[in-house]
Amino acid sequence: MSVPKVVLRPLEAGDRDRLLAWRNQPEVARWMYSDHAISPQEHARWFEGALSDRRRRYWVIEADGKPVGLANLYDLAPEHRRTSWAYYLADPSTRGQGIGAFVEYWVIEHVFGALGLNKLWCEVLIGNEGVWKLHEGFGFRREALFREHVIKDGAPADVVGLGLLKADWAVQRPASRERLTGRGFDLPE
Repeated sequence: MSVPKVVLRPLEAGDRDRLLAWRNQPEVARWMYSDHAISPQEHARWFEGALSDRRRRYWVIEADGKPVGLANLYDLAPEHRRTSWAYYLADPSTRGQGIGAFVEYWVIEHVFGALGLNKLWCEVLIGNEGVWKLHEGFGFRREALFREHVIKDGAPADVVGLGLLKADWAVQRPASRERLTGRGFDLPE
């Protein structure tokens, strides 16, 4: 099986309807903080903010030219040299191909390189073990366990807080790069 060509492109106005459909897919929504079906009006407000809020950045993940997911930075705080991030793959057929690992590498490089920040952090529902383990494989360290932090399916759910410092990435980067290039991904220098 060949490795897909993965690109992260900036979010565009034409992505609005696609993102609403993605955000309401059960396999995406199960890992989000909210449980309710997102209405078109609620989504329109969120989407407008996604395009205009300077403390957020969004990219559509494309594999072989097809939109398959979304990556974003939020709480972008250059004054503190940090930001938070999240991503999801909405197309189930893309999972297990290394696309998430490519996105992780790309975002980390962007944050520490182009943006010149010192810390990247994220929050992951404790039940989403595959994702928090993926983050740990890129050098993220568990910094917090937020107990009963959100309500999912009517019950309290714990959330793992993970952080990656630029210095941690400098140590982890060669192994991460080698792992991805070994799978056939073409990584930017």
